[in-house]
Amino acid sequence: MKKLIVLSALALAMTATVEVKAQKVKLENGKLSALGSVKKVNIIYDYSDMSVGKYDKESEYISKKKSDYNDKEAGRGDSWEKAWIADRENRFEPQFEELFSKYSELDAGDHPDAKYTLIFKTTRTEPGFNIHITRKNAEIDGELYLVETANQDKKLAKVSVRKSPGRTFGGYDYDSGTRIQEAYAAAGKAVGKLVKKETK
Repeated sequence: MKKLIVLSALALAMTATVEVKAQKVKLENGKLSALGSVKKVNIIYDYSDMSVGKYDKESEYISKKKSDYNDKEAGRGDSWEKAWIADRENRFEPQFEELFSKYSELDAGDHPDAKYTLIFKTTRTEPGFNIHITRKNAEIDGELYLVETANQDKKLAKVSVRKSPGRTFGGYDYDSGTRIQEAYAAAGKAVGKLVKKETK
């Protein structure tokens, strides 16, 4: 029994390592060097046209989850929907900005007066699941565009984020919001490191 527990723990650790390494953050085109001349950057988030799990449209995912929860308990689905949307401003965005700021050494956030803006468009969210005996980590894919705040049609650079992993190392992430929050934290860290590297 002890052997089985140790082997299971090792398997989980290996899985976590593989998934963290699977994240890819790449400068697709343009240059990030403009950020080397500023101390702060504005961040805008775009969740339009985002797929969620097996659903091509987020609206389909929300409709299904909301209906399932309301069938089990009246009003539960409505509460879940509100939390799903609120998590963006309350959890995902602050986590991205905190880690991005730490690793890029820029003050990132709601700075409409900043010279440059980063538009983070999330293209895919995998909420994952954790049901004690089995789990699937959350993931997000996205694209970041560096633009001039005063002229956002002018794209200076594009960065892609693929398979940014979301999970807690303690394994107590039974709430999808917690898992997705960690995916945004991982993305913030990786993009922050890229910006630091490209602005040296």
